[in-house]
Amino acid sequence: MTENTILPLADQIRACLDLQKPAEIKRLLTEVHPSEASEALLGLPRFQRISALTLLPIRGQADVFSFFPLEEQVDIVEELTQQGVVRLVTHLSHDERADLVAELPDALKDAIMRKLDLREQEDIRRLEAYEDDEIGAIMTSDFAALSPRLTAQEAIDALRARAEDSETIYYAYVLDPDRHLLGVVTLKRLITARSDRRIEDIMTTSPIFLHTRAPLEEAIKALHKTDLIALPVIDRQERMVGIVTYDDVHDIVEEEATEDFHRMGGSAGVASFKTASLTELIRRRLPWLILLVFMNIFSGFFLAVYEGTIEAVVALVFFLPVLIGSGGNAGSQSATLMVRALAIGDVAGRDWFRLLRREFLVAALLGSAMGVAIASIGLLRVGYDVAIVVAATMLCVVMVGSLIGMLLPFILARLRMDPATASAPLVTSLCDVCGVLIYFGIATWYFRDLIAIAAG
Repeated sequence: MTENTILPLADQIRACLDLQKPAEIKRLLTEVHPSEASEALLGLPRFQRISALTLLPIRGQADVFSFFPLEEQVDIVEELTQQGVVRLVTHLSHDERADLVAELPDALKDAIMRKLDLREQEDIRRLEAYEDDEIGAIMTSDFAALSPRLTAQEAIDALRARAEDSETIYYAYVLDPDRHLLGVVTLKRLITARSDRRIEDIMTTSPIFLHTRAPLEEAIKALHKTDLIALPVIDRQERMVGIVTYDDVHDIVEEEATEDFHRMGGSAGVASFKTASLTELIRRRLPWLILLVFMNIFSGFFLAVYEGTIEAVVALVFFLPVLIGSGGNAGSQSATLMVRALAIGDVAGRDWFRLLRREFLVAALLGSAMGVAIASIGLLRVGYDVAIVVAATMLCVVMVGSLIGMLLPFILARLRMDPATASAPLVTSLCDVCGVLIYFGIATWYFRDLIAIAAG
């Protein structure tokens, strides 16, 4: 929303709809970026959203429509006429078009496919053929291709002619007649080159490329490593069939990061916290919470086991929350770092022993520092004996919690499970149980004579 706007854009559009001012609605939507326009339209009821959207020219409709969530795109398309859908679909980028058509009901999908020309039908079917975790599933076939024999001026003219239909013209890919990738030339290089120089003389040969069947992680790593905004994609016959752009990969990374955070919070499967229904939130979160309730029952069970120790040294109860909480915090920290490292490929299964040794040392140093801090409180509040017990416990629970947080993601990764399942609640609950055992185990041993006297 622009800073000089008095009312939110959605409210302005709603008011214009009520007053039947289509020209004003069109002006409001075209004066802002399509992403801002889509956000405003999402704040309206669906019938008003569609009414406002269809006031735009078809190119503007497609630009705004492309920023809607996929499920909302499907709902809107089902409200349009078949002719309106075909006009809209043909103005979407190739990858967005394939994603949308794949989600449509079979009857509507078949009807739309029949109205598209053969080239567009083949393009959609080709993109649909790839698995969701393959690079081919996110590539687009909207790219600029040039012949190596063109001059720089001829290439600029060719790019100008097809600029509207290309995902990006900053990179132009040089292909032979069989569509084999020979090189790449940037728009900057074309503009600064002499107009009569041939593309084959100014292109960059041996460009970095991706394979259609390679996993998405390769595209993420390659774009991150090279800082390019797009990379070419070749098929098994080594023909160039598309490009993967930075914005497509960014969307995938954001989705995966969101999924990881949801899993780590024990709410995997919640697509959007803002739009999720009450039923969905309860269904996704309740199983984890019930599981953790039963895990935490073990903490209560062990407290009952050490009832004699608590009766003999009541002051121990004062330090219980901070000790088991510290173990859970250390474990959650370690788990978060490890899940992230595994997700971006920073570490692999073969690194576990080296990382275990390092984490052991780090946890020992952290636990020692925290032990000294808690011991000072113990000395001031209770006395020397309790201070020794809580200091030793702090050292042990921080070490155990850190090792649990580090090892759980590794174990799950080796079992071919999502490491993010080693969520913060799970790590915290395990550390709570271990913390109770460690604390009262040390206390029972240290105060064994006092406990025996109290029991007698």
